[in-house]
Amino acid sequence: MKTKLTVNNNGSLKIEGDFEIVDKNGNVYGLGGRTVLSLCRCGMSKNKPFCDGAHKGNFDHNAEAFDLPPKAV
Repeated sequence: MKTKLTVNNNGSLKIEGDFEIVDKNGNVYGLGGRTVLSLCRCGMSKNKPFCDGAHKGNFDHNAEAFDLPPKAV
């Protein structure tokens, strides 16, 4: 399955598929066999980089797709 990243309204980034997550040093997080999880984007999770729901009622973003301008060369 292709990796899919969903930007949720007022919340996390949901990642699904075949993926690995590494820290700044390249160390792999142990995901316990999960193929779906949510990453924090509000900064309030006590389990960063993973979402723990702390954003509820404290984070406002309406996620709607748009096109980026062409890449500068």
